[in-house]
Amino acid sequence: MPAGHADATVEKRPNILIILADDLGYADTGFTGSNQVQTPNLDRLAANGVVLENGYVTHPYCGPSRSGLITGRYQARFGNETNFTYSPYDLHQGLPLTEKTFAERLKPVGYRTGIIGKWHLGASFPFQPKQRGFDHFYGFLSGGHSYWPDSVTTQLDLYSPNGAINYSINEGGKLPLSHNDQVGEFDEYLTTALSRDAAAFVKEGNEPFLLYLAYNAPHSPLEAPDELIQKYRHVEPWTRRVYLAMIDSMDQGIGMVIEALEESGKLDNTLIFFLSDNGGVAPKAGYVNEDWADNGPLRKGKGSVFEGGCRVPYLMHWPDGLPRGKVYEFPVSSLDIAATTVALGQGDTRGHPLDGVNLIPFLDGTRNDAPHIALFWRIRDGTGWAIRTPTAKMLKEGYSSRPPELYDMQSDPYESDNVIDSRPELRQQLAQLWNTWNSKNQSNRFLQSNEYQKERLELYRQLDEQLKADALKRPQLVIE
Repeated sequence: MPAGHADATVEKRPNILIILADDLGYADTGFTGSNQVQTPNLDRLAANGVVLENGYVTHPYCGPSRSGLITGRYQARFGNETNFTYSPYDLHQGLPLTEKTFAERLKPVGYRTGIIGKWHLGASFPFQPKQRGFDHFYGFLSGGHSYWPDSVTTQLDLYSPNGAINYSINEGGKLPLSHNDQVGEFDEYLTTALSRDAAAFVKEGNEPFLLYLAYNAPHSPLEAPDELIQKYRHVEPWTRRVYLAMIDSMDQGIGMVIEALEESGKLDNTLIFFLSDNGGVAPKAGYVNEDWADNGPLRKGKGSVFEGGCRVPYLMHWPDGLPRGKVYEFPVSSLDIAATTVALGQGDTRGHPLDGVNLIPFLDGTRNDAPHIALFWRIRDGTGWAIRTPTAKMLKEGYSSRPPELYDMQSDPYESDNVIDSRPELRQQLAQLWNTWNSKNQSNRFLQSNEYQKERLELYRQLDEQLKADALKRPQLVIE
């Protein structure tokens, strides 16, 4: 339905604000139980909204999780189970063009759309935000970025000082920011700059808006304003101190956006989602040198299909449409964000069907059943996998020789008592559900960043060798 349509139900459509943190530990907000970090703005949203106690993302690390979130479809449906590499000239390295983002579904019906922050879904022109339904883009295309403007260079940060290749997913992380089709100004702490742009965006115009505010905080590099680091000077080790300061800064930025909504009279009719893209980094999940996140009682962390890797802090806030102070216990997914916003915004539903569901009837009391029969995970064509029903979870950890494990999530929500040998019927039931789901997926068709760079540099080496060989065959001019 075009913008400006006079239908009363159209005029009441909510604004949508999706706030995504990066590598946030499950227990590292006030509303999920932390007494170390101060997150008053998130806590206010939680107290006046709905806390989704069993909220999950579709993958335990960054890029694939974002693909599922932004499309509302399991990323395995379109073969995206690794992080996209920052590769601005590769016309195949990005979120497949067969998929619609939630912006592409809401922009045609009159929503003003924006993304601010981290993209990480393809750097070449066809995959950039302005080509994927977003009117406004301020941020960066790569998987990570430095937080201070004096760290920005004009070179791709591909080589270390000794000449060795840096295969970090943060390729492009020291390039200037983008502001639509121009270089973006960046003269303060990055989290603050992103928040300031978001506050300006939500105050503009009278048409409904969709804003995807994708912070890179508190993802490494560990960088924060000195005054906030000093605020947490009692915390040890220093890595966690800086990490908490980064979360504090993000919360302050969210406060800037909330204040802008209040000043413009838009807060009550703005549906706000907050969640993380995956669990926090932790030694128990294999991040030996990254010890700063706290996933609380959950097992493991980022990269794992145990709870600490894919269960995340998750809330919804919408005064005009949701109850206040509610805790919802049935499992929900980041897939539900696209489905909920498209339903409320009366968006374009053509193309591939969404895997998520509209959560509003489940949260306002209209429906009392579970939104999902099961949620599913797949890592690299099934080297790792998981299935979670409202009462049970079965999984196989990726890149591990350990056999599958089964847990009763009602009596054992923290996955401590493996009952796979004593519950053969449940094991068979969950396996059948997962196989049925997986039958509709595609094989993974992308390389992880370090693998991609090795292949690309080997291609360049072969090309150089071929050119040298061809040069030797060329006739030489002979002057007598």
